[in-house]
Parts: sequence; structure tokens; C-alpha cells
Amino acid sequence: MKREFAFSRINFIMLAVAMAIVVIGMVLMAGDASTAEQFNPDVFSTLHIKVAPLVCLLGYVLMIIAILLPSKRENKEDKAK
Repeated sequence: MKREFAFSRINFIMLAVAMAIVVIGMVLMAGDASTAEQFNPDVFSTLHIKVAPLVCLLGYVLMIIAILLPSKRENKEDKAK
């Protein structure tokens, strides 16, 4: 008995890649924090403020595309009907 999943293999691969991109974006956002004794100006760097959120946004958009992308199996079933 073969199981039928809601997503195809391509969908799962795209979801995994998107999740990895989001994790990379979160790691880029992380950095040394400023303390009460010492100010760290790197907190406001372009990497932390602009690039990392865009990388996360790209990952989330890719997740949405992976979820909404129809599987080829569904297309074959629709043509047969």
C-alpha cells in the first residue's frame, strides 16, 4: 500500500531549502549585543539591519511558493478526468 502525501518530493525539497534560508537569515541577524558598560556599534551594521531581514523574507516567500506549487501528480490526475 503506497502512501499519498499532500506534497510531492519537489515541494518538500523547496520547503527544506526555504527553512535553511530562514535559519541563515536568523543567524545573520544575531550578533554581539551592547551591554550597559560597552556600546557595540556593530549592532546597527547593514548586515544586521538590512541584509538579514531580506534573506529571511526571501525564505518565507519561498516557503509560500513551495506550499502553493501544485504537485505533478495532481496535474496528471486532473488531465485524466
